[in-house]
Amino acid sequence: MAKKSSIEKNKRREKLAKQYAGRRSRLKAIANDESLSMEERFTARLKLSELPRNSAKERVRNRCEVTGRPRAVYRKLKMSRIALRELGSKGLVPGLVKSSW
Repeated sequence: MAKKSSIEKNKRREKLAKQYAGRRSRLKAIANDESLSMEERFTARLKLSELPRNSAKERVRNRCEVTGRPRAVYRKLKMSRIALRELGSKGLVPGLVKSSW
């Protein structure tokens, strides 16, 4: 189980990323548009840098929904390989059959 503080920090980052997503995308579009003048693009970059760092979606870490483990997480299931195996062995994941021979 991961530290509670790490899990909560990641939740705050997800919330901030969702909150600032529209603003960031507009500023990035302006900053990367080469048809605009250099000054307009530069001011967009400055405004982009004034936004909180944790509002960038790249800073959000994929974590297991069950245990909070940061590594070996399946995106589709949002679950780590260890939690998936445990729940699969108990028969709690529909359609998953653990092979044994």
